[in-house]
Amino acid sequence: MHNLITDLEGVSVGSAEDERVASGVSVVLFEEPAVASIAIHGGAPAARDTALLEPEMTVPAVDALVLSGGSAFGLDAAGGAQARLLEMGRGYPVHAFRVPIVPSASLFDLANGGDKNWGRRPPYWELGYQAASRASRTFALGTAGAGYGATTCDLKGGLGSASAVSSRGFLVGALVAANAVGRATRGSSPYFWAAPYERGDEFGGLGAGDHSAADALTMRLKNEAPANTTIGIAVTDARLTKAQMKRIATMAQDGYALALRPAHAPTDGDIVFAATTGRAKHAPDLRDIAEIGMLAAECLARAVARGVYEAKSLDNAIAPRCWRDVYGKAS
Repeated sequence: MHNLITDLEGVSVGSAEDERVASGVSVVLFEEPAVASIAIHGGAPAARDTALLEPEMTVPAVDALVLSGGSAFGLDAAGGAQARLLEMGRGYPVHAFRVPIVPSASLFDLANGGDKNWGRRPPYWELGYQAASRASRTFALGTAGAGYGATTCDLKGGLGSASAVSSRGFLVGALVAANAVGRATRGSSPYFWAAPYERGDEFGGLGAGDHSAADALTMRLKNEAPANTTIGIAVTDARLTKAQMKRIATMAQDGYALALRPAHAPTDGDIVFAATTGRAKHAPDLRDIAEIGMLAAECLARAVARGVYEAKSLDNAIAPRCWRDVYGKAS
């Protein structure tokens, strides 16, 4: 286990970035089509092809899921990923054709100091193609992929991942691009809200601190008209239906509330995709589903903190500095 979403067999991740634009794309690629669903709890989502993930819809599974920067412009990334998947012979068969199924979500990183004057064609289609082409079992965290341009209220955000094993052996993993309107830490202290769920020292091992920060419970926002999104993917190997994956996605959304303050705000686009490879050797019961959903939430919370902890500052005076620049490697 490497504490990554790719600890699950049949799952790979690829990322691509544009340093000038200060944005990027991450693609989760499934070796075989994966049963998936979605939960959207933010008030202003940017998403593509998500209606097909509802349990009553016909398409049974997805080939990949895409997370991107760029707000609604970033939804072009799914087209690039689709093109790469089609080259690989992937896709849902329709008559003599194949249509790769690639739902996607984008976060708002347009105000992070990067050069967004991209002219007639935003870069996201090409970034989506590149990210899908680079999919592997290992990938960078922090200022990488969809987390490249991500920020929080007072710290640089980033791409994070985590994994866990249930008491009966089911695997759970998460990938998150943490771009919150609020804080991932307890006020202006270095201690992460997700500290109670930390495993080892995956985001510093500092614990929850002494709770003495005077502004720990004070709401802080990037601006008074917040437009931000934390987007993530939870994956398990349990053999579950689309309706059951809908429940996992709903439970997994709690991970944002465990790691961020506030979460699910009116102009957030908080989205969680939930997918399963179905490769577990035994079938889950209702107890297992409850534990998988609980661990999915915890993995998402841990991934948020890891994304912030592993981030590096952007080379501009607009985006906030990263956790390590503010607090050092330990505190």
